[in-house]
Amino acid sequence: MEMQSCSAKAVFVVVLLSTLIGLLYVYQIYFQTNCDQTSFEALISPQLLLPQPPHLPHLPHLLHLPHLLHRKEYAQPDITKGRTDVVTVTPWLAPIVWESTFDPVLMDAIFKPQNLTIAATVFAVGKYVQFLKDFLKTSEQFFFIGFNVHIYVFTDRPNDVPKVQLAPGRKVSVRVVQSSQRWQEISARRMEMVHTLLLELSDSTHFIFCLDVDSKFHGRWGSESLGELVAVVHPGYYGNPRSRFPFERRTKSRAYMAPSDGDFYYCGGAFGGSVDQVLALTQTCSKNYRDDEKEGVEAAWQEESHLNRYFWENKPSKVLSPEYLWQDFKPRNPEIRIIRFSGVIKNYAAIRPNV
Repeated sequence: MEMQSCSAKAVFVVVLLSTLIGLLYVYQIYFQTNCDQTSFEALISPQLLLPQPPHLPHLPHLLHLPHLLHRKEYAQPDITKGRTDVVTVTPWLAPIVWESTFDPVLMDAIFKPQNLTIAATVFAVGKYVQFLKDFLKTSEQFFFIGFNVHIYVFTDRPNDVPKVQLAPGRKVSVRVVQSSQRWQEISARRMEMVHTLLLELSDSTHFIFCLDVDSKFHGRWGSESLGELVAVVHPGYYGNPRSRFPFERRTKSRAYMAPSDGDFYYCGGAFGGSVDQVLALTQTCSKNYRDDEKEGVEAAWQEESHLNRYFWENKPSKVLSPEYLWQDFKPRNPEIRIIRFSGVIKNYAAIRPNV
């Protein structure tokens, strides 16, 4: 009886091995002749497949840019020389962009062939529409020249939007908005309206900058400013300690910043980044503003206060120096070698519905 049991086990093992060998043979013949790797993966249970890494966009590299190999010459970089009068990198290793910290020829050679579309938003509500013509005309001279540019004008006076001759690849769209009796409300609503716009933009729009209309371009603003999340250091406070920054200091506001908080004071008149990142920024800031409003709270500087809180918690990947939003009434400090964009001198009592 014991012998019979052993024989049965041996037969079972032989049959099992023969079956496995047969299956391996069939697998080898079938998949070598009829299937590729994709077909093989399709036969495997999805639960057994490891998650695939997300698709990453192609990052530009000089070796992949034949247009650059026409050999446009640019100065050799040197890590032992450079500007010593300003800081050019943040403590979290984001670049701070100043004149002479980048090569415009090299930057454009990298980014222009990618066929990027840059969007910009401006709000010309009420009497602020008077600044729109100079904004648009100077943007044609200095703002992302040679790129696809789409400027969105938000205004309650669409008939007063000036006609400005645009270069190929550039356009202006007008979006009608309601007027308001409080300039603070206009300022605060910008985040919400930009967020709505971003939800509508197609995948063909890559970056966006939100800019003040009561400003003019005076120098190049181009590809050196591109980044995932871009902030501009306020020209009025960059030499001050954080204790003097006009942050929202009331704890009841969602824009609250403690005395020990804050890196720089960023301006609300210029910020930007990739569409996805600015979408997240505007969603958060507009929600926080509305939640404050429900509780009868308005941050000290409306959207700018919420923007600074956001940048404290979500560090910008690139910081633009005050060159990118100066103020015309300020004398140029020695470290400001160029003024690229600047707020014009104006009488607030004459242009704001309330002061």
